Amino acid sequence: MDGQLLLVLLLLLLGASGPEGQGPGPGEPEEEPPKEEIPEEDGILVLSRRNLGLALREHRTLLVQFYAPWCGHCKALAPEYSKAAALLAAESAKARLAKVDGPAEAELTEEFAVTTYPTLKFFRDGNRTHPEEYTGPREAEGIAEWLRRRAGPSATRLEDEDGAQALIDGRDVVVIGFFQDLQDEDVATFLALAQDALDMTFGLTDQPKLFQKFGLTKDTVVLFKKFDEGRADFPVDEELGLDQGDLSHFLLTHSMRLVTEFNSQTSPKIFSAGILNHLLLFVNQTLASHRELLAGFGEAAPPFRGQVLFVVVDVGADNGHVLRYFGLKAEEAPTLRFINMETTKKYAPAHGGPLTAASVTAFCHAVLGGEVKPYLLSQELPPDWDQRPVKTLVGKNFEQVAFDETKNVFIKFYAPWCTHCKEMAAAWEALADKYKDHEDIIIAELDATANELEAFPVHGFPTLKFFPAGPGRKVIEYKSTRDLETFSKFLDSGGELPAEEPAEEPAAPFPETPANSTTEPKEEL
Repeated sequence: MDGQLLLVLLLLLLGASGPEGQGPGPGEPEEEPPKEEIPEEDGILVLSRRNLGLALREHRTLLVQFYAPWCGHCKALAPEYSKAAALLAAESAKARLAKVDGPAEAELTEEFAVTTYPTLKFFRDGNRTHPEEYTGPREAEGIAEWLRRRAGPSATRLEDEDGAQALIDGRDVVVIGFFQDLQDEDVATFLALAQDALDMTFGLTDQPKLFQKFGLTKDTVVLFKKFDEGRADFPVDEELGLDQGDLSHFLLTHSMRLVTEFNSQTSPKIFSAGILNHLLLFVNQTLASHRELLAGFGEAAPPFRGQVLFVVVDVGADNGHVLRYFGLKAEEAPTLRFINMETTKKYAPAHGGPLTAASVTAFCHAVLGGEVKPYLLSQELPPDWDQRPVKTLVGKNFEQVAFDETKNVFIKFYAPWCTHCKEMAAAWEALADKYKDHEDIIIAELDATANELEAFPVHGFPTLKFFPAGPGRKVIEYKSTRDLETFSKFLDSGGELPAEEPAEEPAAPFPETPANSTTEPKEEL
């Protein structure tokens, strides 16, 4: 019996090791487990809770997109994101792009506080606890350049005149920091700004011969440009040092042309320039008489740099939306309009005299000095405005109808392109039809993109307001469910609000979809 037990033990030992690869033989090294591979799609790492840690260990610079399969903005970003990955791969760049299916990876969306899609976060040196929010462009070259400036130096080190001149000649706008000590804190401030100013090329130097070549004796940031005055200097304050906010404003202001033509390429920079006052010249560029006005318009611009942005809008191009925003028709060109982007107040010249440098200057001074009253847009009142169950309001009849003390007036402020407005249209029509025989109730609507009301600025669509009968000009904003039953309860109770439901608001510069929602994304004005 003991012999049989010994034989069984020997067979078990032989089965656990030996030539069949079931275990190492005497003196043989142990076989390493296979290395885990992170799956990829179109050059983009596909991450999950299981492999995110591995990705952070393997890639020093990693941009991660949290997306949802149903998100329209994510679908629009997808091809650009893949192109950016291909651009970086072609350069053998160290930075990598990755993505996470947010709804499928709820633990990761919670860990990184993802509330909208798409959300992009940048991880550096495996730091999982403090990723940087991605705030860059959403087209391929912009994404790639944003990463290049984080994976490598954000400014080129310049050692001689040839290198400096080559950098200046190679781009329309080049910014060079002249610093006597490259270890100074001001240099770190300069480089941090350079990481995000993707539409400019940056260099820096501490070489005395370059200080001399460009006529400098102390630390200065110089913007070189191939237009207007050609150069703008920003001396570094010797006591306070370099302020990133002040430098950023300086570069934005001086990197723009004194006169900028409005189009799809320039509009993002126009709106991000930080200059609140815009003066627009509407012309038809196909007409010689209109083109002749551009010289005088440009001549008036220099004294207002940094205070008023001068913009040319070609009415013959694809700028119909701009004309509508200002209540203009193409036939009214040439004409001027002034707008403050913070208040959205618009101004027009009082008289239609000739457009010269002098008249443009005088108009700017008059608006800035408070001598010109803003105008409000209003459509013409249609003859049948009160013939349908839903009454049509415009700027001209709003006050008369909304504040009629004998009527309870419920108004929908809408935008023609607003998805949520279209979705609730049937319910609004049904509501008007239900109460059409109630003489003291009016259901109405107003296109808030074509009619402006000074006392009632509209910031989101749809906005619903109830104006109860009686004195006092009382207004109640409706923020609950947009269906016939809830609308009816609201009217029957005299304007008492049910539970709140959020309205659709204008989107951020880069539209996003709520992470916990499958509704339509927010829409821009």
